[in-house]
Amino acid sequence: MAEAERIIGTPDIPDAGGADGVEPPKAADGTVVGSAESTVEGDGSGGSGSTAQDRGKRKILVLFAVAVVAYLLDLTTKMIVVAKLEHQEPIEIFGDWLKFNAIRNAGAAFGIGEAFTVIFTVIAAGVIVVIARLARKLYSLPWAIALGLLLGGALGNLTDRIFRAPGVFKGAVVDFIAPAHFAVFNLADSAIVCGGILIVILSFKGLDPDGTVHKD
Repeated sequence: MAEAERIIGTPDIPDAGGADGVEPPKAADGTVVGSAESTVEGDGSGGSGSTAQDRGKRKILVLFAVAVVAYLLDLTTKMIVVAKLEHQEPIEIFGDWLKFNAIRNAGAAFGIGEAFTVIFTVIAAGVIVVIARLARKLYSLPWAIALGLLLGGALGNLTDRIFRAPGVFKGAVVDFIAPAHFAVFNLADSAIVCGGILIVILSFKGLDPDGTVHKD
């Protein structure tokens, strides 16, 4: 019996994909379309969940990249100002309209509240913590830039509060940009103000940090 089957051959059995003997369609890799092998379950390797996670990671990288750039620019300019401009005559940039004049500011941005140095230090540290927590739900590029500016500016002035005289958490911030008829400030103050303005604009437009747009 076995010898007869070997000689005659085993008849073809129709595939599950077509009972009439027609070969079912196949993908480029030879996998039968519609079969269990061709069905890819969402395992997180390339699905929408993974895509959203990757987008979130990219926005976090943008946030910290902006923060690092703002912080390093502020730190570098302050080091130059302390080394070259402090205790020197102001340098005129645009006549009396804009000067570089090195001063030490114990208050908040633009010289406000000099009697509350410790309080402003705590507020700056709190802002950094809030931004770090908010970054976990960040999917908006404009928000990433705005929060990066805030973070870099807060870190810049907080560094002065901690490491400059007269002591830890009481240090005076180095300011040097002196426009006419305006308070003296630094690049950290500028980053904080620009980030705050951008956040206000995004809020008016209804754009949330997670990338969704809401209508009031």
